[in-house]
Amino acid sequence: MLLTSKAEPWVPHEASDRSKAISSLEVTLGSIAGISNPRIFLSAGEASGDHYGAAIIACLRTRLPGATFVGLGGTAMETAGQLRVVRAEDVAHMGLTEVLRHAPYIYAQYHRLVRSIKHDRPDVAVLIDFPDVNFRLAKHLRRLGVPVVWFVSPQLWAWKRRRLRWVQQRVDRMLTIFPFEEPFYRARGVDAEFVGHPLATLGMPQSTRQDYALRNGLGSAKRWVALLPGSRRKEVDANLPEMLGALQLLSRQYSLEILIPIASTIRPEWLKEHADRLGENIHLVSDAREALFHARAAVVASGTATVQALTIGNPFVVVYRVSKLTFAVVKRMVRYPKEIPAAADADGNLPVGMVNLIAGRRIVPELLNERFTAANLAAALRPLLEDGPERAHMVADLADARARLMPEGGSDPIGRVCDAILQLHGVGQTAGGSV
Repeated sequence: MLLTSKAEPWVPHEASDRSKAISSLEVTLGSIAGISNPRIFLSAGEASGDHYGAAIIACLRTRLPGATFVGLGGTAMETAGQLRVVRAEDVAHMGLTEVLRHAPYIYAQYHRLVRSIKHDRPDVAVLIDFPDVNFRLAKHLRRLGVPVVWFVSPQLWAWKRRRLRWVQQRVDRMLTIFPFEEPFYRARGVDAEFVGHPLATLGMPQSTRQDYALRNGLGSAKRWVALLPGSRRKEVDANLPEMLGALQLLSRQYSLEILIPIASTIRPEWLKEHADRLGENIHLVSDAREALFHARAAVVASGTATVQALTIGNPFVVVYRVSKLTFAVVKRMVRYPKEIPAAADADGNLPVGMVNLIAGRRIVPELLNERFTAANLAAALRPLLEDGPERAHMVADLADARARLMPEGGSDPIGRVCDAILQLHGVGQTAGGSV
C-alpha cells in the first residue's frame, strides 16, 4: 500500500471546471455507443488483478472488437492485448516502511499514468483493486469526465473508512466479489453490485496426479505441500524462509515435496535463484490452482491467494509477516462493520484471511507476525497432512464458504463485469454481442 494523504473531496478549481467535467461525462454517457474504436483504460497492480484484467480484456474484445486497451497491468494483461503504460511488477509494493524505500520511483510511474490519461483521454476506465494508486487515478479520470467502473472493492469495510467518500465521489459503479460488500456500500449510498467471485465459478483442474507428477518431476508417492508466499518480492522474502523451515521440521516425519507457483508479478529467474538458496525438493510450477488442487495441504500468504485456495477446497494455513510498525498500525486501524461478523483472538487480533471473513468464523488457522514461526506452522500443518477429523472438518467448511461466493443463477462474474461496463455507458447492441 502506498502512503496516503488525508482524504479530500474533489473540488474543481473553478465553477466552470465543474461544468466542463459534468458536460464531458454526459457526452460520454450518451455517445459511447457510437464510438467504433473506444479507448479503454484498465489499471491493476497485483497478480490477481492482472488475471482479472486479462479476462475482462478478452471479454470486451469479443463485444468491442475495435477497442484499444491501455494502462497499468501485468504480463497477463499485456498478453491479452493491453498496451502497458506502466508495468505492474514495477510498482507492486506493500507496507508502510516497505513503500518508503520505493516511493520516488512509484510516484514517478504514477505521474506517468496521469500524463497518459490527460494526453489520450480514455472513453471509460476500469480500475481493479490496487486502491492506493487507483483512487488517485479515479480523481483525475473524474476531472476529465471519464466514467469509472471499479471491480474488486478496496477493503474499506476493514480500515481507512474515510476513503468511502472517494468511492462516492469518483466511482460510477462498484462491482464486488464478496457478498457482504454489496449491502455495506448500498447502505452508504454507493451504486454497488455483487457479481460473484471469478474463482468460485471455475471448474477444477483436469490433470491427474500422475500426469502432474510427470510434468513437474515429482514423486507421486510423496505428500506434496503448496507454498504461496505472495506476489511481491518483499512478501516472498518475508514469508518463504519460515514456510520452508516448517517443512524441514515436518520432513522428519513425512516424505514431502514442495510446490511453489510463480506469480505473474515476479520474475521466474529471481524466484528460482531465491528458492534454490533456501532448500531442496522445491519445484517451481506455473499454475497456482493446479498446485493447490494436487497438494495435500498448503501454506498461503494472506491476500487473494487465500480465496484461490478456498475455491479449490484442500486444507491450508494462512500466514503473513510485515514490519512491526506496519503490523501495529494495521492492528489498531482494522475495524469491521456490522455486515461482517468477526471476533478477535486471544491476542486481540481480528481475522484477516478472506476465507475466515467469508465464512463468518475462523475455519482456517491464521499465523501472523510473531505467531508465524516454523514451529507453529508445522504444528498447524501436521493434522492437515493426515486423514482425521480436523482435516475433514476444514474440507467441509471450505465447501460451505465457497458456495457463498457463487453469483446468482450461475452467471459468469467476468461477463457481468463487462455487462456493467457497457450498460453504464448506454451501450445496447455491440459488434460482438448484446447486454
